[in-house]
Amino acid sequence: MISIIVPAHNESSVIARTLRQWVSRPGSEELNIVVVCNGCTDETATIARRFGSTVRVIESDIASKTHALNIGDQISRGFPRIYVDADIVITLDAIRALAKRFERGGLLAVAPTADIDLTGCSRPVRLYFGIRSRLPSSGRGFDGSGVYALSETGRTRFAEFPDVIADDTFVRLQFRPEERETLGSVSSMVFPPRTIRQLIAVRTRAYAGTFELARRFPELSANKDETNNRALIRLFRDPRLWPALSVYCYVNILARRRAGIRSRLKASVWQRDDTSRRPLSAGSPS
Repeated sequence: MISIIVPAHNESSVIARTLRQWVSRPGSEELNIVVVCNGCTDETATIARRFGSTVRVIESDIASKTHALNIGDQISRGFPRIYVDADIVITLDAIRALAKRFERGGLLAVAPTADIDLTGCSRPVRLYFGIRSRLPSSGRGFDGSGVYALSETGRTRFAEFPDVIADDTFVRLQFRPEERETLGSVSSMVFPPRTIRQLIAVRTRAYAGTFELARRFPELSANKDETNNRALIRLFRDPRLWPALSVYCYVNILARRRAGIRSRLKASVWQRDDTSRRPLSAGSPS
């Protein structure tokens, strides 16, 4: 049985969009879905329960994604185990493809490729992701797709999820490059920030997560991937890309600087983007 764990914090506008991809579809009986509503003050739990017995809903007063992941792990029954952000869209066929990849052996962790939906995004945000799509990091689903899957053996690589900002990067770095894979034929739909201001906030959080892992788990750096630096330098050779490159560099330089300051001050770095959480006309399974 495939276990899916969905940590959800105030996701009433999107949780139905995520769950309806799996529930009441042929083959959905093979899924063990757990939605962990953590620190919710909205109708997330109520909406998730409308999907019936296929979805088990757990509520926690602690607003923490990693705490929610640990709760989900404690009550989930099957493997492979797939962790899905509540604002991501991934089809049942894609879930099956992730699970099936483990049957061939040789891998402990897999992730889909991120399909970025830029509908409604401002031009600077579009320029930013235009550059990002040309870089090596865009093909690493563990840090950008909102989904990752672990085999039973892979899940033994670490105990509980630690209280970290970047759980996805923490998981990716548990495995050597040859032990993990992003599947190019499988994708999840990701909804980025619509405004440049929110994009900077989200990127600030991402850098803060990277800095935290480097500080707390320096041994994980052995499993790092190639940086984007060489690819960026090559892109600068094309003058047509300079406007987009300016936006890309501006966002990341500013975000990195802010994350560094907040890290030194030990300030809160939670940066949630609400512009990409598009309200549904009705919070129902259908």
